[in-house]
Amino acid sequence: MWKYLKDSIGRLLLPGIILQSVLIGGGFATGREIVEYGARFGPPGLVSGLSIFLGFSVLSVLTFEAARKWQVFDYKSLVKKLSGKAWIGFEITYLALAVLIIAVMAAAAGEILNNIFGLNYWLGVFIIIGLVALLNFKGEEFIARMKTIGTVALFAAYILFGIVVISERSAEVVNIFTSGPQTEAASSSSIYMIIWTGILYVGYNLAVYPATFFTLKKLKSRRDSIYAGVFSGLLMTIPWFLTFLALMAFYPDPEIMNAPVPWLIMLEPFAPIYILIFGVVVGWTLVETATGMIHGFIGRLDNDVKLKNPAGLSPLKKSGISIVALAISILLAQVGIIDLIAKGYTFMAYGMILFYAIPLLISAKRIWSD
Repeated sequence: MWKYLKDSIGRLLLPGIILQSVLIGGGFATGREIVEYGARFGPPGLVSGLSIFLGFSVLSVLTFEAARKWQVFDYKSLVKKLSGKAWIGFEITYLALAVLIIAVMAAAAGEILNNIFGLNYWLGVFIIIGLVALLNFKGEEFIARMKTIGTVALFAAYILFGIVVISERSAEVVNIFTSGPQTEAASSSSIYMIIWTGILYVGYNLAVYPATFFTLKKLKSRRDSIYAGVFSGLLMTIPWFLTFLALMAFYPDPEIMNAPVPWLIMLEPFAPIYILIFGVVVGWTLVETATGMIHGFIGRLDNDVKLKNPAGLSPLKKSGISIVALAISILLAQVGIIDLIAKGYTFMAYGMILFYAIPLLISAKRIWSD
């Protein structure tokens, strides 16, 4: 019984767990991302969330089935199957986006660790660098185990935050959904623009997929790919909706909507323990996101190295790659979190859609054919 349960979790749940754990950092940890890609529209922003769920589910199913069918488990091999020599465009976009996402989290974590724990910014940074390097040094099994534990804890924390904020301000949430948009920008936005905003959110978060390729080796059938893909879509969007509803409890308060880390302000009226938990959660999200993004690149390099040396990259080299990538991201983080999200994410989203989503959708018939 236990063996069957463990096998099922590894096949059907682990891909979604890894995706969600990597997504959380750049996707919704600070709350700023949900403002830009949904909450700024007011209640109609729910449509953006629905398009995000559909987008993640469809692309997860296609990605998982393509990897299973073609037996390719690093992004270079998969994208070459989808678009040939254009794979280099994906790699350039992926690396740039990975650095950008980690930079956003570094900026947020530095601010939060300093505000909550009084830690020197650089001390917090070096702690996180050390944890990411350690995870990549330990390897895939250790990463999967730690991310599974982390995802359970993070999910519980965001559910707790959502319940606390929404229950305390339930009247405000009901009022905003009955009164409709309260800003000119929200009322003037078409449904097509809101859907497209959701698509862009999916686009920049496509960079999380390479982190999960090592888990796809256990998929046995197309049915496995479907189940794992839909479950991934759910895991990747439930925290989005919780954060969105919490933001609606304050909409359109500019103090919240313009804040670099809206969650910090939303949790201020409550017991200090919530801020403390949030600080720990965001610190760990940076570790998980940075580990996943960097591990995706390491997996691609390791596959190339194994063509010449079966031993592949050593643990020390994997750690070294992690440290260099983090150092570059931390330098970029000085730009500022709002500008990074508003400008950088949108630009990179177009690149990921062009080099990954479109080739994947065009190849859907080839992937699905027997």
